[in-house]
Amino acid sequence: MTTRGIQCLDERGVEHEVLTYRHETKGARYAAQALGLPLEITIKSLVFRADDGSFLFALMSADGSVSEKKLARASRHKRVAPASPHDAQRITSYLVGGISPLGAKNKLPVFLDSAVAAHPDVVINAGARGTMLRLKTADLIAVAEASVADIRIE
Repeated sequence: MTTRGIQCLDERGVEHEVLTYRHETKGARYAAQALGLPLEITIKSLVFRADDGSFLFALMSADGSVSEKKLARASRHKRVAPASPHDAQRITSYLVGGISPLGAKNKLPVFLDSAVAAHPDVVINAGARGTMLRLKTADLIAVAEASVADIRIE
């Protein structure tokens, strides 16, 4: 199986491992458990809408939650809020449960939580439900052009 996320990495020559599981429930926590991965390196890709109507990605570990206040500050907005599932799907052209900044239809700003960025490797959705990618954190940051920031609720 190939996805736009996998193609994105292949085209850039980024080393990665494709991991698949039986998708029964949406969410990075379920994916981590199904694959036997630590929650802290399994990333959920969340789409947020800013007060100016623009959209952005927040990448957070499966066991974490995004602080809207910290994300707004990091993205230089007054306010951000989770995008509706409809908007997230429309903007990325991925189904909820399979959203990834890799190969998304529209290039959005990406913010990776600093606690996640501290790990040498991460696992992120490949752009399809039940398909994840393991890659070096530095490669994810480079390919996604991600900004690293503390966006976690403590």
